[in-house]
Amino acid sequence: MTWKVALPMYNVSPSVREAYVALLDAVIDALRSGGWEGQVELVRDPVLPEFWRQPDLLFGQTCGYPYMTQLQGQVQLIATPSYAMPGCKGSDYSSAIVVRSDGPISGLEDARGLVAAANDRHSNSGMNVLRHAVAPLAVDGRFFGKVIWSGSHYASLGLVRDGAADIAAVDCVTFAYLQQENPAWLEGLSVLQYSASSPGLPMIAGQNVPAELVAQLRTVLLQPNPVLAQRMRSLRIRAFEYRPHGDYCHILELECEAQAVAFPILQ
Repeated sequence: MTWKVALPMYNVSPSVREAYVALLDAVIDALRSGGWEGQVELVRDPVLPEFWRQPDLLFGQTCGYPYMTQLQGQVQLIATPSYAMPGCKGSDYSSAIVVRSDGPISGLEDARGLVAAANDRHSNSGMNVLRHAVAPLAVDGRFFGKVIWSGSHYASLGLVRDGAADIAAVDCVTFAYLQQENPAWLEGLSVLQYSASSPGLPMIAGQNVPAELVAQLRTVLLQPNPVLAQRMRSLRIRAFEYRPHGDYCHILELECEAQAVAFPILQ
């Protein structure tokens, strides 16, 4: 069997993309140095969420919200990265809630009736935590005047920057990578606040990956060799931690808190 691997979640620039490919290479090399002899195919542009459901997925990364709502019984948790970035604490992360620096919003209440941009209805960082943040302010199940579903965090930021939207929640890791790679593109944008935190985007394996191999992958990540450790530093990954399934239930707790105040849908 040829196993599939891909890490597409934070490919905000060619250099970050290639750094994640180098991380993948280091993980596979570490496996092989321990005696594993499997074959691997790098999938450069996987189609999500279908790719996550492939039983021959050896190593990938998903968002915690689809992990909880769409992928149960189809994937196995390996480990979760701990990023050295604003908005991260250990292997928990949050979203930067972003507005225009010269815009009308100085607090969340000011966004009432305005336009929000969100990357995807199934995103924890773009939808779930923004819904959670504004839910206490909603009236009759509404808060924003309109929500634009942009397709990506990058597109959401562009909508806010260009005035087509007024506010967006963006994964703090994505935002930090964009500040690193293209700070000029973010000129005119400010972080209003950070959202509630939740476990970060987990590394996963498909259901056909033997438990022993999943355990080997976890050991490689939790006890990185010098090459892998260097690849991690280049991506501002402090460490990997094992987060059990129960930790990710916090993501649905955020959803339930919004539903409890009659705000089940971001609108």
